[in-house]
Amino acid sequence: MALSSKTKAVLWGPLNKNNPIIIQVLGICSALAVTSKLEPAIVMAIAVTIVAALGNVLISALRKTIPTRIRIIVQLVVVAALVTIVSEVLKAFMYDVNKQLSVFVGLIITNCILMGRLEAFALGNGPWPSFLDGIGNGLGYGWILVVVGFVRELLGSGSLLGYKVIPQAFYNAGYENNGLMMLAPMALLLVACIIWVHRALNKDLQEETN
Repeated sequence: MALSSKTKAVLWGPLNKNNPIIIQVLGICSALAVTSKLEPAIVMAIAVTIVAALGNVLISALRKTIPTRIRIIVQLVVVAALVTIVSEVLKAFMYDVNKQLSVFVGLIITNCILMGRLEAFALGNGPWPSFLDGIGNGLGYGWILVVVGFVRELLGSGSLLGYKVIPQAFYNAGYENNGLMMLAPMALLLVACIIWVHRALNKDLQEETN
């Protein structure tokens, strides 16, 4: 199915100039909590993308039948049901990763990115644009997590996805893993660096902010 310029903006915008983390500054807590290693960062990114896309579609399909007074409750119920399914799948097929993610899988329910898109987009648009909006925002959130998780695991433990990638010769020459990378504040600093680089490459965003 060919995408119009409008639907392309809905899908690709959150990956760059409307990114939920580096532009809207949403979802920061989980970005700090699950990125000490690359694998849980990838899994969390996929989980949020799936929940965002399916949640948007369901709310969009029901938007004309949801009473305004209880729309937030309906949104929470839909997201909670999807998150429960995702959590059970992780427990069944990726139990170790599920343990690493701990309570943060359940806290997807309260992720402000999801609730924001349901409220701001899915309630006013059809299922197909809402699906693309969910995919776009999930991927926009996810690539930040993957980059931060990549850097933290590489520099913090010398590995990626649990496999050692820094040669032993480096350690023999005096190289040491940076244990600070395993601490949450380093994730915040990395996100800040990504925001800085992103703003430097997008001068128009600086003008809009000013």
